[in-house]
Parts: sequence; C-alpha cells; structure tokens
Amino acid sequence: MKLIQTPNGFTISHKNNVVFEHSELSPAFYLGIGEGTFDMYRGNFDISDYVSERLPLRKFSIAENSDGIAVTFLLDATPALEVRIFETAETRLKAEFTALEQRYNRFWVRVSATEEESVYGCGEQLSYLNLRGKNFPLWSSEPGVGRNKNTYTTWQADVKDKAGGDYYTTNYPQPTFVSDKKYFCHLETTAYADFDFSHPQYHELQCWNIPQYLLLDAEESFPELMTNITDVFGRQPALPEWVYNGVILGIQGGTQITLDKLAAAREAGVEVAGAWCQDWQGIKMTSFGKRLQWDWHWNEELYPELDSKIHQLKEDGIRFLGYINPYVLENFPLYDEALEKGYLATKEDGSKYVVDFGEFFCGVVDFTNPAACEWYKGVIQKNMIDLGLDGWMGDFGEYLPTDCSLHNGVSAEIEHNKWPYRWAKVQHEAIEEAGKIDDILFFMRAGATGMQGYCHALWAGDQSVIWEKDDGLASVIPAALSAGLMGNGISHSDIGGYTTLHGNTRSKELFQRWAEMAAFTPIMRSHEGNRPGDNHQFDTDAETLAHLARMTKIYKHLKPYLKAAVEENASKGMPVQRPLFMHYEQDSEAYQIQYQYLFGRDVLVAPVYNQGETVKELYLPEDEWVHVWSGETFTGGWVKVDAPIGQPPVFYRKQSQDAQLFDAIKNI
Repeated sequence: MKLIQTPNGFTISHKNNVVFEHSELSPAFYLGIGEGTFDMYRGNFDISDYVSERLPLRKFSIAENSDGIAVTFLLDATPALEVRIFETAETRLKAEFTALEQRYNRFWVRVSATEEESVYGCGEQLSYLNLRGKNFPLWSSEPGVGRNKNTYTTWQADVKDKAGGDYYTTNYPQPTFVSDKKYFCHLETTAYADFDFSHPQYHELQCWNIPQYLLLDAEESFPELMTNITDVFGRQPALPEWVYNGVILGIQGGTQITLDKLAAAREAGVEVAGAWCQDWQGIKMTSFGKRLQWDWHWNEELYPELDSKIHQLKEDGIRFLGYINPYVLENFPLYDEALEKGYLATKEDGSKYVVDFGEFFCGVVDFTNPAACEWYKGVIQKNMIDLGLDGWMGDFGEYLPTDCSLHNGVSAEIEHNKWPYRWAKVQHEAIEEAGKIDDILFFMRAGATGMQGYCHALWAGDQSVIWEKDDGLASVIPAALSAGLMGNGISHSDIGGYTTLHGNTRSKELFQRWAEMAAFTPIMRSHEGNRPGDNHQFDTDAETLAHLARMTKIYKHLKPYLKAAVEENASKGMPVQRPLFMHYEQDSEAYQIQYQYLFGRDVLVAPVYNQGETVKELYLPEDEWVHVWSGETFTGGWVKVDAPIGQPPVFYRKQSQDAQLFDAIKNI
C-alpha cells in the first residue's frame, strides 16, 4: 500500500492499482441523509429514496502510523467520518469506516477506474456479464417475469402482476466486483446498495448505511484471484458422488406417478441420478398454477408408502429429493408450533405478522433467534433427512419484508440482504450435524455475502419458458459466470425454464436445447414448471426422451472430468463454469463474451439459445480446439459450425490430458 499526499488531497494505491484519489475539488467520499421506501408485492420490490442531503467530504486530516493510515473527514469543521486504511496480514487492502456523526445514513465511495476497464460480479447477474456502463442496484428479490422493460413479456408482467423485472433484478446480489485488472473489491454491508460503473474515471459504490469496511486485493492471474476471493467468502463443498450419475428428474403428482415416470425414463435409456418431487408435502392450486403446501411434513395421501419406497429407490440407484423454504403456512402445525414458541418475526408491536405469497399467507421463521434456528434444523433433520431425503430445493431466501420486527433488534431493512446467508447456514448445519455433508445435496436461488461456504449449489431461479435473452435459456449463462466469480462455482438451472404466464409455453425445441446445455453444467435437473400441463416435458414424446437419454449419457461419461473440476472448486475456488478470460487473459475479445463458457479448463461450450438456429457463430480464444462432433481442429477467432439439435457447439483443447475422454463423446 502506498500513500501520496498533495496540498489538497491524497492518492492511495495497492499492488500497482490506484484505489482512492481524493481531493477537495474531486472528493472520493460522500455522506448523506435519505429515507427509503420499500413496497413489496410477492417478492417484487418497488424501492425509492428521498435524499435530503448528499455532502462531499472535502476537508480531511491524515495521520500515519505503523498500522496504516487514519483519515478523518470533516463537515463544517466537525469530524464526520473516520477511515482507517491498512494492509491485512494477508496483504489485502482494508478501509474501515466509522461514523462520527450518527445522523448520516447514506454513504458513497469512489474507487478509481480506467475508461477501458471491464468489471464483473455483483452476485448473480443475468443480463450482463461485463457490468461496465451501467449501475446495479443490489437488493435480493424476485428477478421478475421478463427482465427487459422493452419486451412484451415484461410489460404484461408489470401491468397484470406487478412482477416485471429489469436488467439488474436478481435473487442473489453481492456488493463485490471483479475487475479485468485482476483485482476484487468488496463493500461489507447488508443494506441496500447500488454500484455505478458508468463513470470513466471511477466506480461509485453507494449503500444505505455506513458500511463496515471496503476490502480489496489483486493477484497475478485470475485463478489465483479466485482462490483469494474464496479465502474471504468461503468455498462450496464437493458434490455428493451420486449426483454425477445422471439427471435429477423433476416429477410431481405422487408416489405411483413418480415410480411410473422413473421406470419409463430408464426404459428409454435416461441415466437417472434422482427424482426431485417438490410436492412431497402436498400442493395448493392458485391462479398462478400449481403451488406447494408449505408445512414441511410428508404428505401421506399424495405420496403413500414414501417412507419405504424412498429406500427402495436408493437401493436401485435413485435418490429422492424434496423442497423446503424458510416460511411456514398459516394455521398449519409448524406455523402453530413456531407461533407458540415465539420463533416467528412479528409486527413492531409484537403482534402476528404474515406474508402474502400469492393467495396464501405464511409466517417468517426468525433466523436471528438462535432457538428458532435450532428448531428449524430439527424440522429438516426429523421431517426430511430421517425420512430418507437426499436433497432438496431450499427456496425463497429473498422475501424478508422490511417492515417486520426481528429477535436481534436489527432493522429488517438491514437484515434483508443477509437472509439468504442465514437460510443457507441453517440448512448446511442441519446436514452437517446429521453427518450427511457427503451425501445430501441442496440448492438455492437466493444468495448473499458469505453463503459460499454453506450453500452447496445455486440454481438460476425461475426463468420463463421462452427464448428471450434476459429471462430465458441465455440468461443462465452470465448468471453462472458472475456467481462463479463470487465463489459460487457450482450452479445449474431448471431444464426448460419454469414460469408459464401470459401465453408463454415451453416448446420441445427449447427443452431440448436447454437439456443440451445442462449436460455441460455441474448438475442436470429438470422442472415441470408452474403449469405442467401447458408445457413440453421430458416424457412428452419418445424423441424428447431419446434426446434426453443421450445428453444424460454424455453428462455421466464426463464424470471423471467434472468431478475433478468440482474438487478444484472446493479446494481452490475455481468455478466449474468459467468466463473465457479466466484462462486467456491476453485475449481482449474474451472479456466481452457472455453467452459462452469454459467447462473446467479444457472444454468450451457455446449453447444454442436462439429459436430455429442450426448454424452457430462463436468465438474461440487462441488455442487448438477440436470440435466434438466433426473432429475438426480450429485455432481461434470467430468461427461457424453446424449445430443441429443433438449437437450443441462444444470444443475441447487438443492438448488436454482428457482428450481421449472428450473424443469419445461423438460416439455416445
């Protein structure tokens, strides 16, 4: 770390990167006063801020000592903010913030930038991989049905359901970004934040409280940077061995339907690792479609004999997975128990508080209450793990309303973005205490800083069953890449998408293209969607079953390669799906490619995401790349290849030690 002082300012650099450039004419720090308004409707938020003051911190004094630098900023000659800047034992730069005037609740800091710089991350972003040129509000929410305000889908969702998204709406925001200059920058806050990357000379990071600190570090390479990042935030455990055995089929409707569909799939040659039955605890029908009964007990009427069948399936090589979220259905047994014990969030006066989840109401299990956490871990262990479930979807971490009252006394506005972390921790500890880390898989769509060490896998949320880039198949590619750069290197998506609304229905072609991509991701899992009868399913016809069977065989064939990539994620933080620049740092084009990815080190995947497309144009970094299906070798640049259904554009490095494994794909 270096400090250079001038008569009216200072510059602080770290590992050859300028971090802060501050002067009286161009300050890097601001304080303000604002009053935020949060209107939530079924997980969709309308947020506004009335800022009454935004004050540049022009005047300052600096004190240097052996521990670093202390900068005291003044407003009207009164100390307002102290910033202590130093290098940690790991040689990261850390700037700790202390408010000296408590009335300020808005904060802005400008991190130095260059005009040509590219930036990535901010949690899971689905519309953009390179975030430069735009601002990104960071608030955990439903991502919205449609995520582009110029599309008809989004307009309908806004007008009819208050549910349209935008380019920045995400289940998983994180106030962290990665630069193409091979540094990461993290602002430690759980308040509403907005990272603005639209200025040529700086990135302006805003949050609606005084953050604890800013943390920044750089490395010589992106792989080294990934290890550094995950040293800070944690690393996901490796996947259970059984996951690599094939697809996890999303099936609903009860015991016999599940058994029949599994038998038919296997008869058609589908490699099946598990059955994911999200309705294991019963269903509720709403105008949205088939929803679930949020009381986390086995529904014996819908799933008779599940307690025995689940073990028979396991003996036959098929695991059974279910569903849970951190809310309990009003006037059902778990709700009544939690209410009696004081384990639910309340209104400010201590009275009952429930959330509208779309024609039914639920209590919020208060994870700031240690006793409530222990109780909910017990629910998971007794009702799910002891029954024999080997996994589940851990849904809905992003719904914490801002107007409820919590056990720890912290504002729900500040707790909101932390809720996915708390939810992941409860699930992980339930599994860990049961001694099942190596055998149980759970996956979440919501995310938060620090959940990397607790959330075993992400899924990309509720994409619509459409081809639109911002909310369809294409969107899950930048989602996986951005989340991977944050240390969540195991991600996947619902094969075929989930949301059917306003006339959108899943086509056979879309399902097949999505299955092709899923074969080259860490986990293959299908979903029937919110309106199963309207959508093409994996078993709608024999051709779809045969196509899926082949894709699952390819996935299973790649097990040794995929397993090694997952182990590298667990040990070094290297994501399984990687942006092209991860291994091709000198290639300027690689930094702008957001709909392709490296699958591990040696495989390049360019999924087909346009309807009717059978010839794909794609970019190859300079290397020797073998096209899996034709065997033709390419050396880089923009190329075109045939991409009929069943032959997604996939390449492998000719010099890979696994070249023989990859070459055999074409014969499957």
